[in-house]
Amino acid sequence: MNRELKGRYDARAVILKAMAHPTRLMIIETLSKKEHCVCELTDMAGYDTSTVSKHLSILKNAGIIGDEKRGQSVYYSLKMPCAVKFLSCIESAMRERAHAQMAAV
Repeated sequence: MNRELKGRYDARAVILKAMAHPTRLMIIETLSKKEHCVCELTDMAGYDTSTVSKHLSILKNAGIIGDEKRGQSVYYSLKMPCAVKFLSCIESAMRERAHAQMAAV
């Protein structure tokens, strides 16, 4: 594998690793509907602010979400809407797998 191709695979892996957590998946889906401040996301996730902030930082560093400071609050929005399409693809594959498993019983 050449250096350029390896770099592309490494960059893809960073994004996939950032998405690979249930709380971060919830954040992505939530932000696909509208922007939210960290306090709202903290309430939705049911964790403390520092935990949610760490998840937001991982998603932001991967380029999946962005943030904007407004007064004392920071608002987050989805910058990679294709991530939601990817999640829909996963859901479809999960349904197909479940149907195949049920048919095999």
